Amino acid sequence: MARDSSDPTPIGSHRELVDHLARGCRPAHEWRLGTEHEKIPFYRSNHAPVPYAGDSGIRALLEGLAARTGWQTITEEGLPIGLFDDVGGGAVSLEPGGQFELSGAPLRSVHETRDELFRHLTDVKAVAESLGIGFLTLGESPLWTRAQTPVMPKGRYRIMMDYMPRVGQLGLDMMFRTTTVQVNLDFSSEADMVKKLRVSLALQPLATALFANSPFTDGRPNGLLSARSEIWRDTDADRTGMLAFAFEDGMGFERYVDWVLDVPTYFVKRGDRYHDVAGRSFRDLLDGRMPGLEGERATLSDWSNHLSTVFPEVRLKQFLEMRGADAGPAPMLLALPAFWVGLLYDSNALDAAWDLVRDWTEADRQSLRDAVPREGLAATIRGRPLRELGREVLALARAGLSARALIDNAGDNESRYLDPLDIIVASGRTQAEDLLALWNGRWDHSVEPAFEECVF
Repeated sequence: MARDSSDPTPIGSHRELVDHLARGCRPAHEWRLGTEHEKIPFYRSNHAPVPYAGDSGIRALLEGLAARTGWQTITEEGLPIGLFDDVGGGAVSLEPGGQFELSGAPLRSVHETRDELFRHLTDVKAVAESLGIGFLTLGESPLWTRAQTPVMPKGRYRIMMDYMPRVGQLGLDMMFRTTTVQVNLDFSSEADMVKKLRVSLALQPLATALFANSPFTDGRPNGLLSARSEIWRDTDADRTGMLAFAFEDGMGFERYVDWVLDVPTYFVKRGDRYHDVAGRSFRDLLDGRMPGLEGERATLSDWSNHLSTVFPEVRLKQFLEMRGADAGPAPMLLALPAFWVGLLYDSNALDAAWDLVRDWTEADRQSLRDAVPREGLAATIRGRPLRELGREVLALARAGLSARALIDNAGDNESRYLDPLDIIVASGRTQAEDLLALWNGRWDHSVEPAFEECVF
């Protein structure tokens, strides 16, 4: 999660909210991809979680990384809570339980994303090793209870912690235990946005299955392949899900704005202070009648911040965020942007992908979404095995990447980054199923070996 917005421009009309999203439209030659990933820090000596404070805590990690990279420090109430690169555009931020996130810069190719990722991992590991810290490559922390997980000193998270138990059973697990990899992608027009949104929503459960990597909770198997994905099903129904309305006639920027306006607000930020307005309507802020902030009018930063507190499977800002995948090891962190770029940035691949899903009903899409966290590639859609669909979709993505013809120094195009996904589909075994086999075999019913083997 990147920095909260700080644009004080007042909002004068509903139309300005729509126009804010529409300003994301850009010609194809300007399309970029921005990859985000989270990783779970732990102490190598005893596999304990890493608190914020202390000589070898998260704060020390941030300060060491700032010194090594020259990135600027983001502070809140005098405490460092993140970093940003004012030259390249990337950022490092903290998730609620100390998950360490890289929000990558907008880049032209997956090759550039690879270089960015390896630079980041080299920098982070150099600092972390001196502090005795390692990082897990799993989609959920496998050992610690929620109570054992540290809390980061960020105002918005305190508000979310109070609100989450009112609207779902698993919101705090989402905040403190899970990690993801996402890619942010562009669109050229409202129609292009709608088509990409529909394709990526329909196929997001396939991505969840391909990247399933969170089979352990509290030191034992949890009965799922992607516990992270299952957690999202009981977090907050007002702001999550498959956006059924996106497939209705009339879908566009305005329809999405109207949905976001109906999602309860978490906070209003003024200066460095987060005002807790959890459960209130953003419409009240637009009208200057937000309880406790009467007379305050909404600004563009308020709107940008509110947009960042809705969590559907695909999120629209001035770009589209693919949100369905568990985090994983470095090859999988590169496979995720390759998968979506191949499908959505080539017109032939996008058209073919739309042909695959256009006849699915809302019930079809939701049934697949509900089944995938437990069944993975064994789930079915209209009686068709998801694994079979995966083969077809990966072929489209590979063709789309090949058509982009962006070549690295080794002479390879971006399709090489799909190789790990082809292996998963060919075997029918997700990362989670491989981990469960280790649990039942060499790991001897313990997750402790994950802290040696599932690390960056």
